[in-house]
Amino acid sequence: MKDVKDDRRVKYTKMVLKESFINLLEKKDISQITVKEICEDADINRATFYTHYTDVYDLLKKIENELLENVNVYLSQLYHKEVNETQLTEKIFTYIKENAKLCRLLLSERGDLSFQKKIMILVYDKIINDLTDNSNISREDAEYVYSFAITGCVGIVQKWLDEDMKKSPRFMAEMVLKLTLGLINISRLQEKQR
Repeated sequence: MKDVKDDRRVKYTKMVLKESFINLLEKKDISQITVKEICEDADINRATFYTHYTDVYDLLKKIENELLENVNVYLSQLYHKEVNETQLTEKIFTYIKENAKLCRLLLSERGDLSFQKKIMILVYDKIINDLTDNSNISREDAEYVYSFAITGCVGIVQKWLDEDMKKSPRFMAEMVLKLTLGLINISRLQEKQR
């Protein structure tokens, strides 16, 4: 019984530290945030912070990794052919909406560019392999389509977050899929014309 209580305590501690950090990150750059500020805001002592994290950058890295893992879970479902792409993409947009504050920060100009690249790399192999296996597109052309589509998708998500997610996750999912499929179809036509 004690382990369950300890697990809850650890989860709670990490959650309040994360929330405090995100609140501070909304107001100022990470280089200006101190462990002391995070702990005061979270009402957690510094020794407890250091039990879980080495510094504020480690905390950020662990928050980013958690987000990447969660997105990867959704994307891994895409590997199964029986999954409806629209529903899966809608789930991803719903997840982004539920974590809007964090996603807005991580994908903003103040966010970590390496994190944004990691998001793009998550889907790289899946998209490139699908493009080259299921169509007459060369690997080189597929990489151009992929690069354009992914950077466009990140831009769409940023705009959606900046506009307080006025459109539904379903609408966003359908739009992203239509745009991406349009790019693929254009690439197929160009490949046939060569």
